[in-house]
Amino acid sequence: MLTVTLRTLEADGYVTRTIYPEIPPRVEYSLTEMTRSLLPHINVLIKWALENSTAIMDDRKKFNKENKRE
Repeated sequence: MLTVTLRTLEADGYVTRTIYPEIPPRVEYSLTEMTRSLLPHINVLIKWALENSTAIMDDRKKFNKENKRE
């Protein structure tokens, strides 16, 4: 599953793959410039999630209790 995901990320231009002809074989993945340009936006989303994590968890607990999922 990891290989399939990495190959998809490579095909979409998110990562580059470098193969080293060693024994045992070694493969290295790196973020592309396009992906690096996405990181500031992801960091904003992470900041938002951290700031709202308590409210999110409270809502989840309330939902689970109301729907008898605990």
